[in-house]
Amino acid sequence: MEGESLTNQNLNLPEDLKGKYSIIGLAYSKKSESALKTWFEPAYNQFLYKPETPSLFAGSYDVHLYFIPMFTGVKRPAYKTVMNKMKKTIDKKLLPYVLFYKGELKKYKKSLKFKGKDVPYFFVLDENGKIVYTTSGRYTDSKMREIADQIEDSWN
Repeated sequence: MEGESLTNQNLNLPEDLKGKYSIIGLAYSKKSESALKTWFEPAYNQFLYKPETPSLFAGSYDVHLYFIPMFTGVKRPAYKTVMNKMKKTIDKKLLPYVLFYKGELKKYKKSLKFKGKDVPYFFVLDENGKIVYTTSGRYTDSKMREIADQIEDSWN
C-alpha cells in the first residue's frame, strides 16, 4: 500500500517499515475515520512521545506508527481536499504519522479481513512486515495495552 503523509512524504507499506515493529490504523468510511481519530493522541503519547526530561516510567518504544484514512471508490476525488483540511485541524506533531491512501479497497478488505466499514482496524507488524496482532474499533485503554503487550513480548 502506498500512502502520502500530511508532510507530503510518500511511503510504501510494509516495505518502508521493515526493521522495527509498526502499528498501522486503517479507516475506510467517515464513521471509521472518526473512530480512528480517537487513537491519535493516546497512541502518539504511548509509542512516540519522548519527554524532554527522561524518566523511569517514560515509554521507550522504537516503533513506526501510522494512521491511514483510505480514499476508495467515489471518495477518491475528495482526497486532496480532506488532506488539506486535516493538515490545518490536527495537532502539528501528528502530521508525519497520518498517511492518506487513494486506490482500491477490495484487495485490502479481503486480505486484511475487514468485517465492517464503520470501525477502524489496527495491525501490529513485526520487523519483517508480517501482521502479528489485529484489533478494531474506537480507542480503549485495554486495546492499547494489548498492542503494547504484543510489542513488549517481542522484546523478551
